Amino acid sequence: MLSGLPGLLVGVVAFGLALLSVWQVFRPLAQGSQYYLVIFLAVSLPLVYLSYRSWWGRLDRADGPSVLDWMLAGITLVVCLYPVLPIRIGDAGGGYDAFLDRQGMLAPLDVVMGGLLLVLVLEACRRTTGVILPVVCLVFLGYGYYGGLLPQDWSIAHAGLDLDQIVDALYNSGSGFYGTPLDVAASYIVLFTLYGAVLEFSGAARFFVDLSVSLFRRSHSAAGRTAVASGFLLGTVSGSGTATAVSTGAVTWPILRKAGYRPEQAGGMLAAAGVGAILSPPTLGVAAFIVAEYLDVSYVTVLGWALIPTMLYYLGILLSVEIDARRIHADGRAPADIADGPLPQPWWKLLGRFGYHFSSLIVIVVLLLAGMSATRAVVYATVLALLLAIPDRMMRRSVAQDPANPAVGSVKHGAESDVPGVSSTAAHTRTTTPAGHSGAPTTSGHADDPAVKADGQRWTRKTVMQFGFEALRSLSLGMRSALPVVAVCAAAGVITAMTTKTGLGAQLAALLVKAGSALSDNPAVVLATTAVLAAIALSLLGLAIPVTASFIIGWVIIGPALLDLHVAAPAAAMFVFYFSVLSEVTPPTALAAVGAAAVTGAKAMPTMWHALRYALPAFLVPLMFVLTDSGQYLLGSGPVLDVLWVSAAACLGIAALATATGGWIFGIGAVGPIPRVLAAAAGLTLLYPDPVATGIGLGLVTVAAVAGLIERANRTSTDTP
Repeated sequence: MLSGLPGLLVGVVAFGLALLSVWQVFRPLAQGSQYYLVIFLAVSLPLVYLSYRSWWGRLDRADGPSVLDWMLAGITLVVCLYPVLPIRIGDAGGGYDAFLDRQGMLAPLDVVMGGLLLVLVLEACRRTTGVILPVVCLVFLGYGYYGGLLPQDWSIAHAGLDLDQIVDALYNSGSGFYGTPLDVAASYIVLFTLYGAVLEFSGAARFFVDLSVSLFRRSHSAAGRTAVASGFLLGTVSGSGTATAVSTGAVTWPILRKAGYRPEQAGGMLAAAGVGAILSPPTLGVAAFIVAEYLDVSYVTVLGWALIPTMLYYLGILLSVEIDARRIHADGRAPADIADGPLPQPWWKLLGRFGYHFSSLIVIVVLLLAGMSATRAVVYATVLALLLAIPDRMMRRSVAQDPANPAVGSVKHGAESDVPGVSSTAAHTRTTTPAGHSGAPTTSGHADDPAVKADGQRWTRKTVMQFGFEALRSLSLGMRSALPVVAVCAAAGVITAMTTKTGLGAQLAALLVKAGSALSDNPAVVLATTAVLAAIALSLLGLAIPVTASFIIGWVIIGPALLDLHVAAPAAAMFVFYFSVLSEVTPPTALAAVGAAAVTGAKAMPTMWHALRYALPAFLVPLMFVLTDSGQYLLGSGPVLDVLWVSAAACLGIAALATATGGWIFGIGAVGPIPRVLAAAAGLTLLYPDPVATGIGLGLVTVAAVAGLIERANRTSTDTP
């Protein structure tokens, strides 16, 4: 992290921005939401230049911002504040209202300032997430400017936009820099990121991991279950797949290694479990807020849509874990203890002492169900989590002082992800950043931590001041961890503005549907082909850019194609969201797998393939949303009985696919190619939500089981002398 005066300045400004975000929830600025976005970007974007390296060789300084960074931060501040500065400069300037009045007729100085902001946004995005997304933005800008040179018989040709029109769309409209992506980041994402940082500070993250370890104390699959459960519990509050994989990996990798998992295998499991964090209520990932905004529904509605798909995702991983555990221990070895030291306390004792950490999560859900806005609900939950840090410190002191009890959380908790390549964000920071500072709560608060040190002292003025300082610091760190998302969302405004201004989204959607229609005139075949092509396109898109940008681009291009084929908007949105998330475990750029490989010491590419194997059944679940009307029942919409039968068929289909990928049938044992092929066919059939297909799938499952029994009988007769 930054130190000295730059660190103090960034920390204070980030804390102030966090307070502004909370203030906006209860006392919105009178000038409107776009005015707030101008101020928000003006404060947050300069922090990117002070916090992240440029990677321009000698222009960087290892111990803090360089002269160039300070200059860029200053220029960014002026350019961002220009629309609201009440200074008249010729026919430009004059304040916010005058700036809006010039929409469509920008002054030359407006164009210059807008062009500068475009360059600064793309550079900030490059520093935080890499070069791919800025290149994609440049491609869209090139299309907007040179579209008039395309052959006019091409469906994607347009009249072309001049520089003034492009800058006007980006700088002085509600669809560019200050469009929906940045609005969601400034209004929702920042608040949930602050909540995650406070949960880490409160000790909740440590409790979640301790509880996972304690729930599965000793069994053949204890290590794998612990890794998956830890990923799920941490994921419910982090919304970051890579950070969750790294955080849980630091704790559970010693457990997995002792249980016999290879580094690549363990890394793949951690990556798959971590990515599930982006699908897990009650916080989901960044893109979920954009889903709610685009469809104009409440956030709790999106949570309801994600509930059953999340269960199916983790069901597939858990079944794969159980299969792996049986293969690892098939030779009769005794199961390994899951901890290097004393085992943590039984789960019921942990719940009795620290179960109150679940209360802030419960508060969010209850307030959302009561009709409160997501922003206010998460603010109240954050305040509650801050207050719960006090009993957490007191309880851990009393436990640590009691020699009759084993130390809570005796498994070594690696709170710091000090491994290069942990995430796209950490790779670009000036110094190694704790995993929790990139949006995920990490396991912290050891007994030797000053905040929880069991030295027999009561709360003193010094400890109270230190506690307060750490609480405020957690808010500042939470705000700083959201900076990459702010840069991405501002850059995504370039893509949405160019797509809207040129009509590109509708044209590409028409091309996608036309490609599906080329194979058949049957509506079902057209829909299935279009869905498969869309899934491939989203998977490829997600290889290069973050989940948020992937969803935004996918929705403006692929969303209309699905809507044109009469797919319901919720199903189409969740289809795009799901595949945007799963791109984090898709080779060759699976960031979650890269982070997990750094923790386990594995090679990155084999780890990616293992992660893909664990998550493979989940790749077919989104297709269920769109193939038939019955698929919408997986989103919890429809009659209860219909929701139940479709969910049951999906569970059985996931189990069949896990059998096919793992080569193991529960109750039978290892199986060969024929049962695995039959299981794969059964899984594919069961994931088509239709009563006839479900019946065929059940028959194939039965045939696969019989084939497995015949194989086992043949092996037994061969082995018998």
